[in-house]
Amino acid sequence: MSRHLPDPVAIVRPETPTPGNPDLSRSLTAPGLVAIGLGATIGAGIFVLTGTAAAQYAGPALSLSFVIGGVACGFVGLCYAELAAMIPEAGSTYTYTRESLGRLPAWIIGWDLVLEFAMAAATVAVGWSGYAQSLAADFGLMLPPALSGAPGDGGLINLPAVGIVLLLTALLTRATREASLVNGLLVAAKIAIILAFVGVGAMHIQPDLWHPFVPPNAGTFGAYGWSGVFRGAAVVFFAFIGFETVATAAGECRAPQRDAPVGLIGSLVITTILYVAVAAVLTGLVPYRELDVADPIAKAIDRIDLPGFSMVIKVGALLGLTTSALTALYGQGRIFFAMARDGLLPGLFCQVNSETRAPVASQVVIGLFTAAVAGLVPIDILGEIVSIGTLLAFCLVCATVLILRRTEPDRERPFRVPAATLVAALGILSCLVLMASLPADTWIRLAVWLVIGLAIYAGYGRRNARLTRAG
Repeated sequence: MSRHLPDPVAIVRPETPTPGNPDLSRSLTAPGLVAIGLGATIGAGIFVLTGTAAAQYAGPALSLSFVIGGVACGFVGLCYAELAAMIPEAGSTYTYTRESLGRLPAWIIGWDLVLEFAMAAATVAVGWSGYAQSLAADFGLMLPPALSGAPGDGGLINLPAVGIVLLLTALLTRATREASLVNGLLVAAKIAIILAFVGVGAMHIQPDLWHPFVPPNAGTFGAYGWSGVFRGAAVVFFAFIGFETVATAAGECRAPQRDAPVGLIGSLVITTILYVAVAAVLTGLVPYRELDVADPIAKAIDRIDLPGFSMVIKVGALLGLTTSALTALYGQGRIFFAMARDGLLPGLFCQVNSETRAPVASQVVIGLFTAAVAGLVPIDILGEIVSIGTLLAFCLVCATVLILRRTEPDRERPFRVPAATLVAALGILSCLVLMASLPADTWIRLAVWLVIGLAIYAGYGRRNARLTRAG
């Protein structure tokens, strides 16, 4: 079936993996996709930002924040499933936007995704550093202050955060199969740790700590009350970035039409349940105002005086944050690959290793940039930037479903969103509401990043894109 694309462009893209026409390895299955989704979503959201969101915004109602985020992601996840099954290529939202809206909108969303994944990996790396330093302190090992935090946090560089990013980058240059195997093993371990925390913690909950469940507003928007519940949902929303990573990985599935919907919906259901359970137990163990720390779950376990279990939790947190950083770096490398393959970035970024089929150059550049950000930028700024980038990408996913339903109604869709108009509209509305809940300076940072991207597009991408006018 021929594809009729809307103006202004039709896409010229490779059909088979040849030395001059690179493609990625196709070695992933549905369980592997679910593991990638869990690896991306179960990380900093549970182990780090639950404490910040509860202490500063939502209080015990943080569980509701995760429910709101899960509902919004449910609408978006269904849209992702249709597009990932219909367009199983590396690049996810970038690729979908390219097919429905053309070159410039695709560049804008691709550039947004670069920010989203880089900041996500950096955020997780900073959280990883916090737990690693806490665990090391239990054995009497301490880093000098200058090497243990970013300049905004009283140090010169966060050396552990830099180190974990570089280590994972080296792993990702090997091959998708090896990275997927490591990710799967770590995901299984961290889910076991989280379930243990919920099970043990539930036996020591103090229900009085849940009252009032929605603390009264402190006088400003987002400081408790219902506005705090929504801001809490917006701040931790980047945890659901796993959907973007699963969709990005669809281009490396053996049977993407079948595996992509299973991976997307499966990871959504599991992670939302785990987030809600952890938030409920956490705020039932520690007064929510005391949770604004880098290792809130370890603090909760310390409160019930189980020092041995506390160490296990810290190890579990390190595993969880490792997989989250791994999948964010993986996703960003694939976005670069897709954009370079279309000529919007230099061809270096779409070259793949002849043996491993991994985009080595793309992954190395991504890793070095992310390591620098992780070492120099505080975690609170990183988290908000990731959230607004994720929400913007999710809006585009829902809009793409609506556009392609209208412009290409007869195109084969192995998975179809039920009541697509309603579901996509609710997805867009949910994301816009959460975006509006974020602080103004977060919007300014996003705008600056997009302006830089437009300058690069005007100077390079517009002239070198391998896209032609629709005839």
